[in-house]
Amino acid sequence: MIDTILHEFPKYFPEINNAIGAGIFIFARLAGFVRFAPVFNRKEIAGMIKLSFILILTVIFTMTMKPDPAPTNSSLILGITLNVVCGAMLGFIAQCITQAIAAAGDMINMQMGLSSAMVLDPTTSAQVSIVGNFFTILALIIFIHVGGVYWLLSALMRSFEIFPVYAYALPLEQLVNFDYLIKLTSNVLFVGLQIASPILLATLGQDLILGIISKTAPQVNVFQLSFLFKPVLGAAILIWIMPIIVNVISDYFLSYAKIF
Repeated sequence: MIDTILHEFPKYFPEINNAIGAGIFIFARLAGFVRFAPVFNRKEIAGMIKLSFILILTVIFTMTMKPDPAPTNSSLILGITLNVVCGAMLGFIAQCITQAIAAAGDMINMQMGLSSAMVLDPTTSAQVSIVGNFFTILALIIFIHVGGVYWLLSALMRSFEIFPVYAYALPLEQLVNFDYLIKLTSNVLFVGLQIASPILLATLGQDLILGIISKTAPQVNVFQLSFLFKPVLGAAILIWIMPIIVNVISDYFLSYAKIF
């Protein structure tokens, strides 16, 4: 009885059958994308909420795309795998944009002498620095504010034009610009160093002053003074230049508004 219903269902409801077939692949691509994309990959968001969000987007994308019937020789497992990989690649590329800001926070944290103060990041399940975690959250807030979520969804929608749902060959040259990917990964250090440079230079000047004091007045315990002055000076400069940092991060994100 059930076999007869499943066999006759596509004949009477062809559009629903096409939507269900395409929705499985769309759901797989969205799952891979949400796993790595910034904002969506945060572990603070409950898994049930993510799953519901993916399901809603799947329905919307399926209704928008109006997919064709699946090829007769299509492989379900291969199609799901390729769509998950495609979504994960897009999410990873977007994640590289925000990693530069987190790298700046790690540099500042180390220069301020707070390397021993670590917190657990639930997203990566690893120990991260306090300032680095602060910069990561700040970057996500600014990313949402400048319209980063809209860019991500637009990129995901465009990926279905480059790599259709039922395709079985990933067009890497069209899907991923390798020159651009190299530029993104190199920016993790370059942009991070630019953002952290004011505090790095200030703490370097403080080290020079403490070194001079150590030579002129050996009885002063400069080593203990550095533990006191570095965090205070670094925090004061960070608060002072925070509006500038916010503008720099916003301009950095806006420069990739047309990335996809």
